[in-house]
Amino acid sequence: MIWDIVVFILQAVLVFVVSTALFDALHWTLHKWEGSSNPLLRKFSSWHWVHHKFLGLDMQINPAYARANIWFHVLPEYLTSMLGTLIFLLVFPWAPIAAVAVVRTFMLVMTLKEEGLDYNHMSMDRVGGQQNMLWVDNNYHAMHHVYPHNFFSSFANVFDLIFGKSCQIEGRRFLVTGASGAFGSAMVKKLTKLGGIVETAKSGVDFTPDNYEAMRTKLENADVLILSHGAKSDDCWNANNVTFRELTELFTEIGKTRLAPPEVWALGSEVEFHGDMGMDELKDYSASKRAFALRAREFYRSDALIYRHIVPSSFTSAMGKGAMSAETAVKIALFFIRRGFRYVPVTFTGLAFLNFFRFRYFQKPETQDAPAE
Repeated sequence: MIWDIVVFILQAVLVFVVSTALFDALHWTLHKWEGSSNPLLRKFSSWHWVHHKFLGLDMQINPAYARANIWFHVLPEYLTSMLGTLIFLLVFPWAPIAAVAVVRTFMLVMTLKEEGLDYNHMSMDRVGGQQNMLWVDNNYHAMHHVYPHNFFSSFANVFDLIFGKSCQIEGRRFLVTGASGAFGSAMVKKLTKLGGIVETAKSGVDFTPDNYEAMRTKLENADVLILSHGAKSDDCWNANNVTFRELTELFTEIGKTRLAPPEVWALGSEVEFHGDMGMDELKDYSASKRAFALRAREFYRSDALIYRHIVPSSFTSAMGKGAMSAETAVKIALFFIRRGFRYVPVTFTGLAFLNFFRFRYFQKPETQDAPAE
């Protein structure tokens, strides 16, 4: 009996997820048709854009489009998802399919009752930085209305996870520190190739610990701050911890009135996991990286920003030979970032995956806040 219930639930969940992904694929197609040479396809796309007039780029509801939104978005979404649901009658018993159909119909009735409004479609003054990755919440779906050519998933985040549609790059403004280093320079090249608008900042020139005035204008003009500067030996504490922390805090403060949350990508290290391993040459480096990781967990949990913690194994740079090239490290990082990951493991060793649990749950404050003078 219990096993039958488990099977029923699993079948119903699978039906719901797959039928949702079917609509999400149609959703993506309608956006692609916007630039089609076929006038009929462009017409279909224009019908869908009524939905984006109903809930605009400013995340405000326009009641004038309420009825059109029901005809051109709500009902097509329901019918497409129901078609994807009923197809499973060829595979599964009727009971789980019927259950999903009832749920979808109930959701439709409630949406019609509210004239197109639901949990994911309502006016917002600010989009929060905490966004679910597997199941779409209102903050995640709001990003689709801010960046209409990404974030297509509607309920279960299958489509965006598979096709890498959970991060806007084209046309977005990036500020990269450490751009003269291996990882930073590779990131600048890749983002530029993908259509990002990239500016750079240099440690010791544009900013120093406790002095970021020269950075303010650059931060005000950026959508995403990428922290990839650092040091392995000289002044590790300031390079890997203090400046990372203070730049993130300043960028978050500057972006607190924006509709979309400011976004920070910070370069960590597997040393967060294994520590200095008793090696004197790694003690300062390990202490600085672990100190920032402790603060980074707070950024990771904050609703004031979208924080992504990139943890690579060693890559080839001026610091020495590594397990991968910086270009490979950037490609792997962007693979995960474009799928919505906020903890980003970039590794051949697997240590970065293990470090996730330390980063999220098992970090402890160091007994000493900073190295002795």
